[in-house]
Amino acid sequence: MAEIKVKLVRSRIGTTPAQRRLLDSLGLKRREMVKTFKDTPAIRGIIAKVTHMVTVID
Repeated sequence: MAEIKVKLVRSRIGTTPAQRRLLDSLGLKRREMVKTFKDTPAIRGIIAKVTHMVTVID
């Protein structure tokens, strides 16, 4: 299964509680933090909800 890297590029300040929970579920707590995940529909769905805050690194 392929892996993707997700990087938090914008601060969590000013986000809604729902967006903060999504970022917590990804484990992204600080700006410029990078995490690696298996490329699953669940992870893609979480990323789709916070696309303005994260980037996917191939």
